[in-house]
Amino acid sequence: MSSRLGKLVERLGGQLIGDADIEISGIASLSDADASHITFLSNPKLRTQAAQTKAAALIISSADDAAIGADYQGARIITENPYAYFAKAAQLFVEQRATPVVPGIHPTAAVHPSAQVASTACIGPHAVIEADVVIADHAVIDAGCFVGRAARIGALTHFYAHVVFHGACEIGERGIIHSGAVIGADGFGFANERGVWIKIPQTGKVVIGNDVEVGANTTIDRGALEDTVIEDGVKLDNQIQIGHNCHIGAHTAMAGCVGVAGSAKIGKFCTFGGAAMVLGHLTIVDNVHVSSGSMVSRSLLEPGQYTGFYPLAKNAEWEKSAAIVRNLSSMREKIRELEKTLKSLTGNSNE
Repeated sequence: MSSRLGKLVERLGGQLIGDADIEISGIASLSDADASHITFLSNPKLRTQAAQTKAAALIISSADDAAIGADYQGARIITENPYAYFAKAAQLFVEQRATPVVPGIHPTAAVHPSAQVASTACIGPHAVIEADVVIADHAVIDAGCFVGRAARIGALTHFYAHVVFHGACEIGERGIIHSGAVIGADGFGFANERGVWIKIPQTGKVVIGNDVEVGANTTIDRGALEDTVIEDGVKLDNQIQIGHNCHIGAHTAMAGCVGVAGSAKIGKFCTFGGAAMVLGHLTIVDNVHVSSGSMVSRSLLEPGQYTGFYPLAKNAEWEKSAAIVRNLSSMREKIRELEKTLKSLTGNSNE
């Protein structure tokens, strides 16, 4: 399949310089693209490579175009954000190649008679849909998924194979839940009585907004009393843990292996690098960005970039630094004593 370059610009915008009738069959990297591809430049460090790419068309910013546009022989689409433009163009090409979804319920699926499944929805082999579930138009529930009692699934939402979506949980429209994700398992709630752990029933649910993507093997626990809430546009990578009663603000993104303990409140437009950890009952405001591997042990009440780890070093150097850190308290006391002594000697010399 191919698409006329002018048609692509009509759909996505941007300023086209060059032949609008060029046929584009897909997107490729600067180094791999040929005359059937469109490519993009989002890093100015790659300007030289972009000028030499064999792609039929180049998605580029106005600043980069001013620098190398005259050296590149193909068509150019000038746009404010080439990387975002690339993402939207890639979506269009994927849609062209996608196998059409056939509505209906597979014969091997187990769907309770009280479940409301839209006629345009697709329920795959061996899926289990329990009582009182509502599945909206064009939703896709792939093979082996489990949808618990009274759950709600919005239009155009896609559950990949073997997703578990427990009872009473809700997700809005255009959601994507990847294989192995578990939504709505019990939160880690226990009371201790003389060393014995007593389970606290988790009676809340998980409420997920529109346009949310949840990665493979990610888990989002249901609330203990209040609901766990994932707002619109949130993007969660693979193998993330969201504890019970958490609230994740709209358009926040988390990379793989992030862990968020129970009752943390995270604002909108935040980002968390891989393996970042957030302790429970903390508040993080909008537009906070936490570096990979950082431990958030206190509330973050001002926007900005936060980092909480030592720079990588050879192990011997790290051990020396760790030993110094352990001794900082005693070193501080010694310095204070030296300051007192120095002040005393200085005072005596002035008399």
